[in-house]
Amino acid sequence: MNANVKRPNIIFIMSDDHAAHAMSCYGSKVNVTPNMDRIANEGMRFDHCFCTNAICTPSRATILTGTYNHVNGVKTLSDRIDGRQITVSKLLQQNGYQTAIVGKWHLGHGGYSDPTGFDYWSVLPGQGSYFDPSFIEMNQTVKTEGYVTDVITDKSIDWIRNRDKDKPFFLMCHHKAPHRPWIPDEKHAHLYEDIDIPEPETFNDDYSNRASAASAAEMRIDRDLTLTDLKVEPPAHLEGAALKSWKYQRYMKDYLRCVASVDDNIGRLLDYLEQEDLAQETIVVYTSDQGFFLGDHGWYDKRFMYEESLRMPFVIRYPKEIPAGSVSNDMVLNVDFAPLFLDYAGITIPESMQGQSFRSIASGQKPVNWRTSMYYRYWMHLSEHKVYAHYGIRTEQFKLIFYYADALNTLGSEDEPKTPEWELFDLKKDPCEMINVYHDPDYERVVALLTRELDRLQQEVGDEKYVPSA
Repeated sequence: MNANVKRPNIIFIMSDDHAAHAMSCYGSKVNVTPNMDRIANEGMRFDHCFCTNAICTPSRATILTGTYNHVNGVKTLSDRIDGRQITVSKLLQQNGYQTAIVGKWHLGHGGYSDPTGFDYWSVLPGQGSYFDPSFIEMNQTVKTEGYVTDVITDKSIDWIRNRDKDKPFFLMCHHKAPHRPWIPDEKHAHLYEDIDIPEPETFNDDYSNRASAASAAEMRIDRDLTLTDLKVEPPAHLEGAALKSWKYQRYMKDYLRCVASVDDNIGRLLDYLEQEDLAQETIVVYTSDQGFFLGDHGWYDKRFMYEESLRMPFVIRYPKEIPAGSVSNDMVLNVDFAPLFLDYAGITIPESMQGQSFRSIASGQKPVNWRTSMYYRYWMHLSEHKVYAHYGIRTEQFKLIFYYADALNTLGSEDEPKTPEWELFDLKKDPCEMINVYHDPDYERVVALLTRELDRLQQEVGDEKYVPSA
Protein backbone atom coordinates (compact mmCIF):
# COMPACT_ATOMS: atom_id res chain seq x y z
CA MET A 1 0.00 0.00 0.00
CA ASN A 2 1.50 3.32 -1.13
CA ALA A 3 0.90 5.92 1.59
CA ASN A 4 1.27 8.75 -0.94
CA VAL A 5 -1.62 7.58 -3.12
CA LYS A 6 -5.02 8.98 -2.17
CA ARG A 7 -7.30 6.03 -1.62
CA PRO A 8 -10.91 6.09 -2.80
CA ASN A 9 -13.95 6.13 -0.59
CA ILE A 10 -16.22 3.13 -1.16
CA ILE A 11 -20.01 3.14 -0.90
CA PHE A 12 -21.64 -0.25 -1.29
CA ILE A 13 -25.42 0.05 -1.72
CA MET A 14 -27.30 -3.24 -1.56
CA SER A 15 -31.02 -3.88 -1.66
CA ASP A 16 -32.82 -7.08 -0.76
CA ASP A 17 -34.36 -9.31 -3.44
CA HIS A 18 -34.04 -6.80 -6.27
CA ALA A 19 -33.87 -8.63 -9.60
CA ALA A 20 -31.72 -7.17 -12.35
CA HIS A 21 -34.64 -7.36 -14.77
CA ALA A 22 -36.45 -4.78 -12.62
CA MET A 23 -33.91 -2.10 -13.59
CA SER A 24 -34.23 -0.06 -16.75
CA CYS A 25 -30.48 -0.18 -17.43
CA TYR A 26 -30.87 -3.99 -17.63
CA GLY A 27 -33.69 -3.68 -20.13
CA SER A 28 -36.83 -3.40 -18.01
CA LYS A 29 -39.49 -1.55 -19.99
CA VAL A 30 -41.91 -1.48 -17.07
CA ASN A 31 -40.19 0.54 -14.39
CA VAL A 32 -37.66 3.34 -14.77
CA THR A 33 -34.72 3.45 -12.34
CA PRO A 34 -32.92 6.68 -13.30
CA ASN A 35 -30.53 6.76 -10.36
CA MET A 36 -29.45 3.13 -10.59
CA ASP A 37 -29.05 3.81 -14.31
CA ARG A 38 -27.00 6.88 -13.44
CA ILE A 39 -24.39 4.68 -11.76
CA ALA A 40 -24.33 2.41 -14.81
CA ASN A 41 -24.22 5.29 -17.31
CA GLU A 42 -21.36 6.96 -15.46
CA GLY A 43 -19.53 3.68 -14.90
CA MET A 44 -19.93 0.01 -15.79
CA ARG A 45 -22.84 -2.44 -15.85
CA PHE A 46 -22.03 -6.11 -15.30
CA ASP A 47 -24.42 -8.37 -17.19
CA HIS A 48 -23.15 -11.65 -15.76
CA CYS A 49 -22.81 -11.08 -12.03
CA PHE A 50 -23.97 -14.14 -10.10
CA CYS A 51 -24.44 -15.20 -6.49
CA THR A 52 -23.05 -18.44 -5.13
CA ASN A 53 -26.15 -19.17 -3.00
CA ALA A 54 -29.39 -17.34 -3.78
CA ILE A 55 -30.63 -16.60 -0.30
CA CYS A 56 -30.14 -13.51 1.84
CA THR A 57 -28.03 -14.46 4.87
CA PRO A 58 -25.51 -16.68 3.04
CA SER A 59 -25.02 -14.11 0.27
CA ARG A 60 -24.30 -11.37 2.81
CA ALA A 61 -21.77 -13.58 4.56
CA THR A 62 -20.03 -14.29 1.26
CA ILE A 63 -19.88 -10.59 0.40
CA LEU A 64 -18.28 -9.75 3.75
CA THR A 65 -15.78 -12.63 3.87
CA GLY A 66 -14.93 -13.29 0.24
CA THR A 67 -15.50 -17.00 0.89
CA TYR A 68 -18.07 -19.64 -0.04
CA ASN A 69 -20.68 -20.61 2.52
CA HIS A 70 -19.18 -23.98 3.42
CA VAL A 71 -16.09 -21.98 4.48
CA ASN A 72 -17.67 -18.99 6.25
CA GLY A 73 -20.19 -21.23 8.01
CA VAL A 74 -23.34 -19.40 6.87
CA LYS A 75 -25.15 -21.90 4.65
CA THR A 76 -28.77 -21.08 5.50
CA LEU A 77 -31.03 -18.42 7.01
CA SER A 78 -30.69 -20.18 10.36
CA ASP A 79 -26.91 -19.76 10.56
CA ARG A 80 -25.27 -16.80 12.30
CA ILE A 81 -21.99 -15.36 11.18
CA ASP A 82 -18.92 -15.79 13.34
CA GLY A 83 -17.50 -12.28 13.31
CA ARG A 84 -14.06 -13.46 14.41
CA GLN A 85 -13.19 -14.47 10.86
CA ILE A 86 -11.52 -12.16 8.34
CA THR A 87 -13.89 -9.69 6.68
CA VAL A 88 -13.46 -6.87 4.21
CA SER A 89 -14.64 -4.35 6.81
CA LYS A 90 -12.00 -5.49 9.32
CA LEU A 91 -9.19 -5.25 6.81
CA LEU A 92 -10.25 -1.81 5.62
CA GLN A 93 -10.61 -0.61 9.20
CA GLN A 94 -7.18 -1.97 10.14
CA ASN A 95 -5.68 -0.13 7.18
CA GLY A 96 -6.95 3.34 7.96
CA TYR A 97 -10.50 3.37 6.59
CA GLN A 98 -13.48 4.62 8.57
CA THR A 99 -16.15 1.94 8.28
CA ALA A 100 -19.91 1.84 8.77
CA ILE A 101 -22.90 -0.35 8.01
CA VAL A 102 -26.46 0.97 8.03
CA GLY A 103 -29.65 -1.00 7.35
CA LYS A 104 -30.18 -4.71 6.92
CA TRP A 105 -27.64 -7.03 8.54
CA HIS A 106 -29.53 -10.34 8.91
CA LEU A 107 -26.50 -12.29 10.06
CA GLY A 108 -27.50 -12.64 13.71
CA HIS A 109 -27.22 -10.38 16.74
CA GLY A 110 -25.38 -10.76 20.01
CA GLY A 111 -21.93 -12.08 20.80
CA TYR A 112 -19.79 -12.87 17.78
CA SER A 113 -22.68 -12.29 15.39
CA ASP A 114 -22.75 -8.51 15.84
CA PRO A 115 -21.19 -6.49 13.01
CA THR A 116 -17.40 -6.44 13.40
CA GLY A 117 -14.84 -4.25 11.70
CA PHE A 118 -17.20 -1.26 11.71
CA ASP A 119 -16.58 2.00 13.53
CA TYR A 120 -20.32 2.60 13.41
CA TRP A 121 -23.19 0.22 12.88
CA SER A 122 -26.92 0.74 12.97
CA VAL A 123 -28.79 -2.31 11.72
CA LEU A 124 -32.34 -3.58 11.54
CA PRO A 125 -33.23 -6.43 13.92
CA GLY A 126 -33.98 -9.38 11.64
CA GLN A 127 -35.97 -8.22 8.63
CA GLY A 128 -36.94 -4.95 10.29
CA SER A 129 -40.13 -2.96 9.64
CA TYR A 130 -41.08 -0.92 6.62
CA PHE A 131 -42.51 1.90 8.78
CA ASP A 132 -41.07 3.49 11.95
CA PRO A 133 -38.29 0.88 12.14
CA SER A 134 -36.19 0.17 15.19
CA PHE A 135 -32.43 -0.19 14.79
CA ILE A 136 -29.79 -1.87 16.89
CA GLU A 137 -27.16 0.85 16.99
CA MET A 138 -23.86 -0.09 18.61
CA ASN A 139 -25.81 -2.53 20.86
CA GLN A 140 -28.48 0.03 21.79
CA THR A 141 -32.05 -0.07 20.46
CA VAL A 142 -32.97 3.14 18.66
CA LYS A 143 -36.49 3.85 17.46
CA THR A 144 -37.07 6.00 14.39
CA GLU A 145 -40.00 7.48 12.52
CA GLY A 146 -40.57 7.29 8.79
CA TYR A 147 -40.23 4.88 5.90
CA VAL A 148 -37.33 2.47 6.26
CA THR A 149 -35.69 3.25 2.90
CA ASP A 150 -35.67 6.98 3.69
CA VAL A 151 -34.39 6.39 7.22
CA ILE A 152 -31.50 4.18 6.09
CA THR A 153 -30.47 6.85 3.58
CA ASP A 154 -30.75 9.61 6.20
CA LYS A 155 -28.52 7.65 8.57
CA SER A 156 -26.00 6.94 5.80
CA ILE A 157 -25.75 10.58 4.76
CA ASP A 158 -25.48 11.72 8.40
CA TRP A 159 -22.58 9.34 8.94
CA ILE A 160 -20.75 10.60 5.85
CA ARG A 161 -21.38 14.20 6.95
CA ASN A 162 -19.93 13.58 10.43
CA ARG A 163 -16.99 11.42 9.38
CA ASP A 164 -13.30 12.19 9.94
CA LYS A 165 -12.56 13.99 6.68
CA ASP A 166 -8.85 13.13 6.90
CA LYS A 167 -9.52 9.43 6.27
CA PRO A 168 -11.10 7.47 3.42
CA PHE A 169 -14.37 5.76 4.25
CA PHE A 170 -16.20 2.51 3.54
CA LEU A 171 -19.98 2.56 3.90
CA MET A 172 -22.32 -0.39 3.46
CA CYS A 173 -25.81 1.04 2.90
CA HIS A 174 -28.14 -1.97 3.03
CA HIS A 175 -31.80 -1.45 2.15
CA LYS A 176 -34.58 -3.72 3.39
CA ALA A 177 -36.68 -3.08 0.28
CA PRO A 178 -37.98 -4.63 -1.90
CA HIS A 179 -38.27 -7.63 0.45
CA ARG A 180 -41.58 -9.41 0.95
CA PRO A 181 -44.32 -8.30 1.79
CA TRP A 182 -43.48 -5.34 -0.47
CA ILE A 183 -45.04 -2.40 1.38
CA PRO A 184 -44.55 0.90 -0.49
CA ASP A 185 -44.47 4.37 1.02
CA GLU A 186 -47.18 6.95 0.47
CA LYS A 187 -45.18 8.79 -2.18
CA HIS A 188 -45.17 5.73 -4.45
CA ALA A 189 -48.38 4.03 -3.29
CA HIS A 190 -50.26 4.77 -6.53
CA LEU A 191 -47.41 4.34 -8.99
CA TYR A 192 -48.34 2.05 -11.92
CA GLU A 193 -52.01 2.23 -10.89
CA ASP A 194 -53.23 2.92 -14.41
CA ILE A 195 -51.13 0.35 -16.28
CA ASP A 196 -50.90 -3.43 -16.50
CA ILE A 197 -47.50 -4.95 -15.84
CA PRO A 198 -46.70 -7.35 -18.74
CA GLU A 199 -46.61 -11.00 -17.77
CA PRO A 200 -43.27 -12.72 -18.44
CA GLU A 201 -42.84 -15.28 -21.21
CA THR A 202 -42.68 -18.16 -18.73
CA PHE A 203 -45.59 -16.97 -16.56
CA ASN A 204 -47.66 -20.07 -17.30
CA ASP A 205 -44.85 -22.60 -16.97
CA ASP A 206 -46.29 -26.07 -16.27
CA TYR A 207 -42.91 -27.42 -15.01
CA SER A 208 -42.87 -30.26 -17.51
CA ASN A 209 -39.59 -31.34 -19.14
CA ARG A 210 -37.69 -30.61 -15.94
CA ALA A 211 -36.70 -32.18 -12.64
CA SER A 212 -39.50 -32.62 -10.10
CA ALA A 213 -37.97 -29.88 -7.92
CA ALA A 214 -39.57 -27.20 -10.09
CA SER A 215 -43.13 -28.47 -9.67
CA ALA A 216 -42.58 -29.18 -5.94
CA ALA A 217 -41.59 -25.61 -5.08
CA GLU A 218 -44.15 -23.57 -3.17
CA MET A 219 -43.67 -20.05 -4.49
CA ARG A 220 -46.36 -19.84 -7.12
CA ILE A 221 -48.16 -16.59 -7.85
CA ASP A 222 -51.52 -18.33 -8.24
CA ARG A 223 -51.60 -20.39 -5.04
CA ASP A 224 -48.86 -19.35 -2.58
CA LEU A 225 -49.13 -15.57 -2.18
CA THR A 226 -50.88 -14.71 1.09
CA LEU A 227 -53.34 -12.00 2.12
CA THR A 228 -50.41 -10.22 3.78
CA ASP A 229 -48.68 -10.13 0.39
CA LEU A 230 -51.76 -9.04 -1.54
CA LYS A 231 -53.04 -6.51 1.09
CA VAL A 232 -56.69 -7.02 0.04
CA GLU A 233 -58.95 -9.97 -0.64
CA PRO A 234 -59.14 -10.95 -4.33
CA PRO A 235 -62.39 -10.12 -6.11
CA ALA A 236 -64.85 -12.95 -5.48
CA HIS A 237 -65.77 -13.37 -9.14
CA LEU A 238 -62.22 -14.10 -10.30
CA GLU A 239 -60.85 -17.61 -10.75
CA GLY A 240 -58.28 -19.52 -12.77
CA ALA A 241 -56.05 -17.52 -15.12
CA ALA A 242 -57.87 -14.25 -14.35
CA LEU A 243 -57.25 -14.63 -10.61
CA LYS A 244 -53.60 -15.49 -11.20
CA SER A 245 -53.17 -12.36 -13.34
CA TRP A 246 -54.88 -10.21 -10.68
CA LYS A 247 -52.50 -11.54 -8.01
CA TYR A 248 -49.54 -10.90 -10.28
CA GLN A 249 -50.52 -7.27 -10.75
CA ARG A 250 -50.91 -6.76 -6.99
CA TYR A 251 -47.52 -8.36 -6.31
CA MET A 252 -45.57 -6.66 -9.07
CA LYS A 253 -46.92 -3.15 -8.56
CA ASP A 254 -46.07 -3.13 -4.84
CA TYR A 255 -42.68 -4.69 -5.56
CA LEU A 256 -41.85 -2.05 -8.19
CA ARG A 257 -43.12 0.75 -5.94
CA CYS A 258 -40.61 -0.36 -3.30
CA VAL A 259 -37.89 -0.38 -5.97
CA ALA A 260 -38.85 3.17 -6.97
CA SER A 261 -38.28 4.36 -3.42
CA VAL A 262 -34.85 2.70 -3.32
CA ASP A 263 -34.01 4.43 -6.60
CA ASP A 264 -35.10 7.84 -5.29
CA ASN A 265 -32.91 7.39 -2.23
CA ILE A 266 -29.92 6.33 -4.30
CA GLY A 267 -30.42 9.63 -6.09
CA ARG A 268 -30.34 11.48 -2.78
CA LEU A 269 -27.05 9.82 -1.87
CA LEU A 270 -25.49 10.51 -5.29
CA ASP A 271 -26.62 14.14 -5.12
CA TYR A 272 -25.04 14.48 -1.68
CA LEU A 273 -21.71 13.21 -3.01
CA GLU A 274 -21.88 15.81 -5.79
CA GLN A 275 -22.72 18.61 -3.36
CA GLU A 276 -19.83 17.70 -1.08
CA ASP A 277 -17.39 17.33 -3.99
CA LEU A 278 -16.89 13.63 -3.18
CA ALA A 279 -18.11 12.03 -6.39
CA GLN A 280 -14.78 11.90 -8.22
CA GLU A 281 -12.99 10.15 -5.39
CA THR A 282 -15.75 7.75 -4.34
CA ILE A 283 -16.49 4.28 -5.73
CA VAL A 284 -20.24 3.70 -5.74
CA VAL A 285 -21.68 0.21 -6.20
CA TYR A 286 -25.31 -0.81 -6.45
CA THR A 287 -26.32 -4.45 -6.21
CA SER A 288 -28.78 -6.83 -4.56
CA ASP A 289 -28.12 -9.86 -2.38
CA GLN A 290 -29.38 -12.13 -5.20
CA GLY A 291 -31.98 -12.14 -7.94
CA PHE A 292 -35.74 -12.73 -7.68
CA PHE A 293 -38.56 -14.28 -9.67
CA LEU A 294 -40.93 -11.60 -10.96
CA GLY A 295 -43.59 -13.97 -12.19
CA ASP A 296 -40.93 -15.85 -14.17
CA HIS A 297 -41.93 -19.54 -14.19
CA GLY A 298 -45.07 -18.40 -12.37
CA TRP A 299 -43.01 -17.70 -9.23
CA TYR A 300 -41.96 -15.13 -6.68
CA ASP A 301 -38.95 -15.62 -4.30
CA LYS A 302 -35.50 -16.97 -5.29
CA ARG A 303 -33.32 -19.98 -4.12
CA PHE A 304 -33.17 -21.84 -7.45
CA MET A 305 -30.12 -21.74 -9.68
CA TYR A 306 -32.31 -20.54 -12.55
CA GLU A 307 -31.18 -17.29 -14.15
CA GLU A 308 -33.68 -14.86 -12.60
CA SER A 309 -32.63 -15.96 -9.12
CA LEU A 310 -28.94 -16.52 -9.81
CA ARG A 311 -28.23 -13.18 -11.51
CA MET A 312 -27.43 -10.14 -9.39
CA PRO A 313 -27.56 -6.58 -10.66
CA PHE A 314 -24.14 -4.95 -10.33
CA VAL A 315 -23.33 -1.42 -11.46
CA ILE A 316 -20.23 0.48 -10.37
CA ARG A 317 -19.02 4.06 -10.80
CA TYR A 318 -15.51 5.40 -10.22
CA PRO A 319 -14.82 8.32 -12.54
CA LYS A 320 -11.05 8.18 -12.05
CA GLU A 321 -10.77 4.67 -13.42
CA ILE A 322 -13.95 3.16 -14.87
CA PRO A 323 -14.99 4.30 -18.39
CA ALA A 324 -18.47 5.81 -18.42
CA GLY A 325 -21.22 3.84 -20.13
CA SER A 326 -19.24 0.60 -20.28
CA VAL A 327 -20.67 -2.91 -20.10
CA SER A 328 -19.01 -6.20 -19.15
CA ASN A 329 -20.14 -9.70 -20.07
CA ASP A 330 -17.45 -11.31 -17.96
CA MET A 331 -18.53 -13.62 -15.15
CA VAL A 332 -18.16 -12.06 -11.70
CA LEU A 333 -19.48 -13.40 -8.39
CA ASN A 334 -20.47 -12.07 -4.98
CA VAL A 335 -17.42 -13.88 -3.58
CA ASP A 336 -15.35 -11.39 -5.63
CA PHE A 337 -16.69 -8.22 -4.01
CA ALA A 338 -14.43 -8.21 -0.95
CA PRO A 339 -11.24 -8.74 -3.00
CA LEU A 340 -12.36 -5.97 -5.36
CA PHE A 341 -12.73 -3.43 -2.56
CA LEU A 342 -9.41 -4.41 -1.01
CA ASP A 343 -7.73 -4.03 -4.39
CA TYR A 344 -9.09 -0.50 -4.83
CA ALA A 345 -7.92 0.35 -1.30
CA GLY A 346 -4.40 -0.91 -2.03
CA ILE A 347 -4.64 -3.68 0.57
CA THR A 348 -3.20 -7.15 0.03
CA ILE A 349 -5.96 -9.69 -0.53
CA PRO A 350 -5.63 -12.54 2.00
CA GLU A 351 -5.00 -15.99 0.60
CA SER A 352 -7.99 -17.20 2.60
CA MET A 353 -10.36 -15.22 0.39
CA GLN A 354 -11.65 -17.37 -2.45
CA GLY A 355 -12.84 -14.63 -4.79
CA GLN A 356 -10.84 -12.58 -7.25
CA SER A 357 -10.67 -8.83 -7.76
CA PHE A 358 -12.20 -7.75 -11.06
CA ARG A 359 -10.78 -4.23 -10.93
CA SER A 360 -9.01 -4.67 -14.25
CA ILE A 361 -12.28 -5.77 -15.90
CA ALA A 362 -13.97 -2.65 -14.57
CA SER A 363 -11.25 -0.53 -16.14
CA GLY A 364 -11.68 -2.30 -19.49
CA GLN A 365 -8.94 -4.95 -19.37
CA LYS A 366 -9.94 -8.57 -18.91
CA PRO A 367 -7.29 -10.68 -17.15
CA VAL A 368 -5.84 -13.69 -18.90
CA ASN A 369 -7.54 -16.93 -17.84
CA TRP A 370 -10.52 -15.20 -16.19
CA ARG A 371 -13.21 -17.68 -15.13
CA THR A 372 -15.65 -19.07 -17.68
CA SER A 373 -17.59 -21.20 -15.18
CA MET A 374 -18.93 -20.75 -11.66
CA TYR A 375 -20.07 -22.94 -8.76
CA TYR A 376 -23.36 -22.60 -6.89
CA ARG A 377 -24.91 -24.37 -3.91
CA TYR A 378 -28.27 -23.98 -2.17
CA TRP A 379 -28.43 -25.85 1.14
CA MET A 380 -31.92 -25.24 2.61
CA HIS A 381 -33.64 -28.47 1.60
CA LEU A 382 -37.45 -28.13 1.73
CA SER A 383 -37.29 -25.12 4.03
CA GLU A 384 -40.10 -22.57 3.65
CA HIS A 385 -40.73 -22.67 -0.10
CA LYS A 386 -39.95 -26.39 -0.44
CA VAL A 387 -37.02 -25.94 -2.82
CA TYR A 388 -34.77 -29.00 -3.02
CA ALA A 389 -31.14 -28.67 -1.98
CA HIS A 390 -28.93 -28.51 -5.05
CA TYR A 391 -25.58 -27.53 -6.47
CA GLY A 392 -24.32 -26.97 -9.97
CA ILE A 393 -22.28 -24.95 -12.41
CA ARG A 394 -22.97 -22.31 -14.99
CA THR A 395 -20.71 -21.79 -17.99
CA GLU A 396 -21.07 -19.28 -20.79
CA GLN A 397 -23.51 -21.57 -22.64
CA PHE A 398 -24.67 -24.30 -20.27
CA LYS A 399 -26.03 -24.83 -16.81
CA LEU A 400 -25.79 -28.18 -15.01
CA ILE A 401 -27.81 -28.58 -11.80
CA PHE A 402 -27.78 -31.55 -9.43
CA TYR A 403 -30.70 -31.74 -7.00
CA TYR A 404 -29.16 -33.95 -4.36
CA ALA A 405 -32.34 -33.18 -2.37
CA ASP A 406 -31.06 -34.09 1.08
CA ALA A 407 -30.79 -31.98 4.25
CA LEU A 408 -27.43 -33.57 5.19
CA ASN A 409 -28.02 -32.42 8.80
CA THR A 410 -27.87 -28.80 7.66
CA LEU A 411 -29.43 -26.29 10.06
CA GLY A 412 -32.58 -24.78 8.60
CA SER A 413 -33.37 -27.76 6.36
CA GLU A 414 -36.01 -30.48 6.59
CA ASP A 415 -34.85 -34.08 6.98
CA GLU A 416 -36.94 -35.56 4.18
CA PRO A 417 -34.70 -36.78 1.35
CA LYS A 418 -36.08 -36.83 -2.20
CA THR A 419 -34.87 -38.71 -5.24
CA PRO A 420 -31.76 -37.00 -6.68
CA GLU A 421 -32.17 -35.60 -10.21
CA TRP A 422 -30.13 -33.71 -12.78
CA GLU A 423 -30.95 -30.80 -15.08
CA LEU A 424 -29.00 -29.47 -18.03
CA PHE A 425 -29.94 -26.33 -19.94
CA ASP A 426 -28.49 -25.04 -23.18
CA LEU A 427 -28.71 -21.31 -22.46
CA LYS A 428 -28.00 -20.42 -26.05
CA LYS A 429 -30.95 -22.39 -27.43
CA ASP A 430 -33.14 -22.22 -24.33
CA PRO A 431 -32.43 -18.99 -22.39
CA CYS A 432 -35.66 -19.36 -20.38
CA GLU A 433 -34.54 -22.78 -19.07
CA MET A 434 -37.70 -24.63 -19.99
CA ILE A 435 -36.26 -27.85 -21.46
CA ASN A 436 -34.01 -30.18 -19.50
CA VAL A 437 -31.67 -31.86 -22.00
CA TYR A 438 -29.67 -33.88 -19.46
CA HIS A 439 -30.96 -37.18 -20.90
CA ASP A 440 -30.83 -36.07 -24.53
CA PRO A 441 -28.27 -38.25 -26.40
CA ASP A 442 -27.14 -35.20 -28.37
CA TYR A 443 -25.80 -33.71 -25.13
CA GLU A 444 -24.00 -36.79 -23.83
CA ARG A 445 -20.57 -35.27 -24.44
CA VAL A 446 -21.62 -31.97 -22.87
CA VAL A 447 -22.84 -33.78 -19.76
CA ALA A 448 -19.50 -35.55 -19.41
CA LEU A 449 -17.51 -32.34 -19.81
CA LEU A 450 -19.67 -30.36 -17.40
CA THR A 451 -19.65 -33.13 -14.80
CA ARG A 452 -15.86 -33.07 -14.83
CA GLU A 453 -15.91 -29.28 -14.56
CA LEU A 454 -18.31 -29.51 -11.63
CA ASP A 455 -15.92 -31.88 -9.87
CA ARG A 456 -13.02 -29.53 -10.59
CA LEU A 457 -14.81 -26.48 -9.21
CA GLN A 458 -15.94 -28.33 -6.09
CA GLN A 459 -12.35 -29.33 -5.42
CA GLU A 460 -11.13 -25.80 -6.17
CA VAL A 461 -13.43 -24.17 -3.63
CA GLY A 462 -13.10 -27.04 -1.14
CA ASP A 463 -16.72 -28.17 -1.08
CA GLU A 464 -17.77 -31.82 -0.70
CA LYS A 465 -19.57 -33.89 -3.28
CA TYR A 466 -22.94 -35.26 -2.21
CA VAL A 467 -22.79 -38.65 -0.52
CA PRO A 468 -26.18 -40.33 0.14
CA SER A 469 -27.09 -40.93 3.80
CA ALA A 470 -26.59 -44.46 5.02
